[in-house]
Amino acid sequence: MKLHHSILLVMGCLFYNVASAEQPGSAKNTTLFTKYNCLVCHNPTGKRKAGPSFKMVADRYAGNAQAVDMLVKKVRSGGSGSWGSMPMPAIPAEASDAEIKLLVTAVLATQ
Repeated sequence: MKLHHSILLVMGCLFYNVASAEQPGSAKNTTLFTKYNCLVCHNPTGKRKAGPSFKMVADRYAGNAQAVDMLVKKVRSGGSGSWGSMPMPAIPAEASDAEIKLLVTAVLATQ
């Protein structure tokens, strides 16, 4: 039983400890985080870079029923002021709403 839990823990760490029904730690989602340069400014867990870590975002919006819709709009349009003075650029226009929602859902599921 301990080995089973250890394997799960290691797998979670390898995939940035991000989990949801859409399997945000999957290769597809990791590719999206890379494709849209999310990881340049955001760490999945741990210390913040230019922007907050995914875990910091998940903690702030835990239990907020409007978080997904609000953050999809923020990612689409960019913004500043929520996490300090560093502005977040808008995601490239080529990103579909489904891709953005998948990214936001993955971020909010970070533990």
